[in-house]
Amino acid sequence: MENYNPDSQLVKELPLINCRELGGMPLSGGKTFRSGLFLRSGSPEWLKPDQIEAVKAYGVKSVIDLRATDELKGTGNPFSEDPDVKFYNVPLFNGDPNGDDDKTMEFIINNTLGDYYVIIAEEMGDRLAEIMRILLSSSGLTLFHCAHGKDRTGVVAALLYLLAGASRANIVKNYAVSYEYLKDFLAPSIAKLPDNMKHILKSDAHNMETFLDYIDRKWYGDAANLLIANGFSTEEINALKMKCIG
Repeated sequence: MENYNPDSQLVKELPLINCRELGGMPLSGGKTFRSGLFLRSGSPEWLKPDQIEAVKAYGVKSVIDLRATDELKGTGNPFSEDPDVKFYNVPLFNGDPNGDDDKTMEFIINNTLGDYYVIIAEEMGDRLAEIMRILLSSSGLTLFHCAHGKDRTGVVAALLYLLAGASRANIVKNYAVSYEYLKDFLAPSIAKLPDNMKHILKSDAHNMETFLDYIDRKWYGDAANLLIANGFSTEEINALKMKCIG
């Protein structure tokens, strides 16, 4: 497991920021997370028509937009009306992260992103279960994304990896590289932010550590307990594990 290199999961063929294959992650028992199931990325809102076709040609059949309703309204999603793609919007943010007086953003600025990941699990657990149900039932490649593909997307990826049996160290490593992959893209935005806000555009390892500590503390280290408490059945848990591990 110590040989895991997140760079091996980068999908450079597609014009999506922070685009990665979930497959290839080492799992317990010498197994590996299955490839060809799930992609993660930042928002596809900037894609041009030929780039949209490239994503579909790559095999993407379903898209899950994790952004808030207001975010989706503001920028749109090129896949929302695409007849070739099953589109879902399951927000993992209440409010509008681009709003001037958004209470959730105020919380994140004054705390850590990791603290917000815990809020997602505590207050939006039913939505996490809904996302997992979509991932379980989907065929072909499913792309899930938020704005930059690091926070809300990172929580969903972490839960999948926990269920499948990835190590804590590798889940943290998989999360922390987001900023490296996004650094050039985010540089202009970070430069404009005051120092007390710069952390919201980064992916410091302690954020994922906070989330995993929460899973350990409240759910006895088993993400399945969180999902079952929010309506996901034991049968669905087993089926999703089988899908991811093979």
